[in-house]
Amino acid sequence: MAGRALTGDAVKYLALATDYDGTIAHDGFVDDATLAALRRLRDAGRRLVLVTGRELEALLAVFPHTALFDRLVLENGALLYDPATHVARPIAAPPPPALVDELVRRGVPLSAGRSVVATVVPHEHAVLAAIRDLGLEWHVVFNKGAVMALPPGVTKASGLVPALEELGIPPERVVGVGDAENDHAFLQLCGLSAAVANALPAVKATADVVTAGARGAGVIELIERMLADDLVGVRPRPERHPPGPATGA
Repeated sequence: MAGRALTGDAVKYLALATDYDGTIAHDGFVDDATLAALRRLRDAGRRLVLVTGRELEALLAVFPHTALFDRLVLENGALLYDPATHVARPIAAPPPPALVDELVRRGVPLSAGRSVVATVVPHEHAVLAAIRDLGLEWHVVFNKGAVMALPPGVTKASGLVPALEELGIPPERVVGVGDAENDHAFLQLCGLSAAVANALPAVKATADVVTAGARGAGVIELIERMLADDLVGVRPRPERHPPGPATGA
């Protein structure tokens, strides 16, 4: 399907912001059909932003196509990366050494990024206990079986905001798509939110549209609708965009 040329206000949604694991990727990898759809959207003049909980090095190890994206939001909102310049910009505090040391002492398998401290279920109990015992203000975020500890206020939404600012795109002109608990924040930020068919029920319940296809097939479906008519028949849920205060006398 041919894409529409990007001509200012002629296109409503200027960008697609997508999660990685469970959304464009299945078992960590993105298939050729999904990559081709992402390229079609990019060739039509739209922008692409990847929003993931993964650390940069872990993503690069499995996904050699980051140049498709205008920005990467990594570590669940703690790190921005520009694939064109290879510049990574931390936008959150680094992990406290005391927290990492305490989790290692407790035998928790983990990886520590520029900011995120990541492990898996059922070690969330040890992470929460360590945060409590150390008197830290960090919070724990779930991504299906993954568990992430992050500084206060750091979410995929808080990371997407500066990424969009760098691209000059307002959030209301972005379509977001995801599948898991940690996607709620950035999906609610976007002008239109989508859940792939394999998404958690709670994500589907708050999305503006749910795709018929799972993972990459669902994202392909969403891209084809963006290119065909800008999802003209889909309206954001009123509770996500409540009317402003009344004006006039």
